Amino acid sequence: MNSKTHKWIIIGIFAFTVIAGLLFIAVVLGLGTIDSAALPFRRVAVVRIEGVIMDSDWHTSVLRSHLDNRNVAGVLLRIDSPGGAVVPAQEIYNIVAEYKAAGKPLVVSMGHVAASGGYYIASPASKIFASPGTLTGSIGVIFTLPMYQELAKKVGIDFRVLKSGEFKDAGSPYRPMEEDEKQLFQEMLDDVYEQFITDVAIGRNMDIEEVRVLADGMVYTGKQALEKNMVDALGGFAEAMSYLKEITGVSETIKPLEKRRNVSWWDLMMESAGKHLPLSGAGALGRPVGVYYLFVP
Repeated sequence: MNSKTHKWIIIGIFAFTVIAGLLFIAVVLGLGTIDSAALPFRRVAVVRIEGVIMDSDWHTSVLRSHLDNRNVAGVLLRIDSPGGAVVPAQEIYNIVAEYKAAGKPLVVSMGHVAASGGYYIASPASKIFASPGTLTGSIGVIFTLPMYQELAKKVGIDFRVLKSGEFKDAGSPYRPMEEDEKQLFQEMLDDVYEQFITDVAIGRNMDIEEVRVLADGMVYTGKQALEKNMVDALGGFAEAMSYLKEITGVSETIKPLEKRRNVSWWDLMMESAGKHLPLSGAGALGRPVGVYYLFVP
């Protein structure tokens, strides 16, 4: 091998190394899909909660990974949700509260709607941003039971129930509800309601009676919520992101990390359809029976 050939080989290796390095930097700074554990520098992360909340596995997993990673300086939690089932909302609330306990900033940016369970999840955040027209609040609990007895009569269907306990078929859709059953369900709802206002009071560092005054199911605009100390500032996603980067010392030029949820085409189709169904109509019939922190317009 002559010296000229050797020189060109060295130049080629050097050029390849430089190009590979530039491509890596471009991916990290631009696409935001690199695993946060492999980051060579500190960044902020974005996590989105959208639509009706029916499970928490993915969100709690991602929030946990960011909480435990020293290279993630803070998280922007974007909420565009009317709430959902109680248990997944409580599970997400708990991990958000852990950020506060650990001293890692988690800032909430409210989108079009962050009501009921959406507000519940936001309440322990370091700071909550809402746009003036955001719909939020709706602090309360709802339990919807479909009733089919009249339809069953019309088509000639009757039911015989054998049970081992007085309340085993409480809430049956095939017969009128008894007064003692109504009382039973109301006591259950009251208990979950107290959990809601207690957690919001803790998350917002408010007196529980102050929260109780706001917890009549009323929905508020972002502007009204600011006046009632339910949120901390008016602003959109950009303002919340700028604030998070400022308090964490992350440069404005570094794009945030955002992990994408892998969903099937069927899930995407059903999620899209669900966003266009009225929550009090077909949407309610499509949800499992249960207790919900859910804004139902």
